[in-house]
Amino acid sequence: MDQKPIPPHVSPDGEDLRLPPGSALDREATRRTRRSFIGLGLAGLGGVLGWRYLLNRPQIEGVPAPFRQVLNANGRLTQAYLRETRLAPEFAKSQGVAKVRTNGSAGLTSALDPAAWRMVVQPYGGGKAQEFTLADIQALPRVEMTTELKCIEGWSIVVNWAGARFSDFLAKYPLASRSGQPVKDIANPPADLAPYVGITTPDEKYYVGLDMPTVLHPQTLLCYEINGQPLSLAHGAPLRLVTPLKYGIKHLKRIGTIAFADTKPADYWAEQGYDWYASH
Repeated sequence: MDQKPIPPHVSPDGEDLRLPPGSALDREATRRTRRSFIGLGLAGLGGVLGWRYLLNRPQIEGVPAPFRQVLNANGRLTQAYLRETRLAPEFAKSQGVAKVRTNGSAGLTSALDPAAWRMVVQPYGGGKAQEFTLADIQALPRVEMTTELKCIEGWSIVVNWAGARFSDFLAKYPLASRSGQPVKDIANPPADLAPYVGITTPDEKYYVGLDMPTVLHPQTLLCYEINGQPLSLAHGAPLRLVTPLKYGIKHLKRIGTIAFADTKPADYWAEQGYDWYASH
């Protein structure tokens, strides 16, 4: 014969667990329930009002001031932590993914003749711009590394890169100092070295700003190969930037122009409210 279900207020041994109406325990339970309800309501209201307050603060560089202050604090922290001896983890080449995502097409939609491509560099302090071919970059010492590419969206992949160190380029072509001194020692650069570098695509539709310590970092590459093959157009052929201590938004594809600056250059995603340094 089927057994009747036990009501939720009755224990397995038949004891009625309900509090006697009007008892001291019943009054205390009611008081606490009301207090919890009021507390949660006030907390929710406070959260809504606080969020509205933050969103209505004056904006700095496209972001409400309190958020921008936090981003700036993070930027100062990551920059203080940046050293030429601090390296991104490297992996075995076999650990790289076979197919690398082609995330983002800004700056890549214009037609390009790879044979006619030139990297244009404006010397620090003025003077005639100089042009470089892919062969010029490939003549520099070749560096290969397998590092993790981290996207600001939250995903990451391991990729094998090959190219020339940006620092080796500046050591051979002394364009980053007003006096024309080459960068021979990263730890002791020329006193008149430019503090910032701006890089744009040939169509000027995508651009990044970098601090000089990032440019001189030994893992920052002028990259022309990915997973043992020349870059495809979707991956920034013929030459792109790779700097694994920064999020992918800084890894500009299809380098067009490089210019040195005294102040932070314009940056595509910083103008959308992201951290200018974009370090991790």
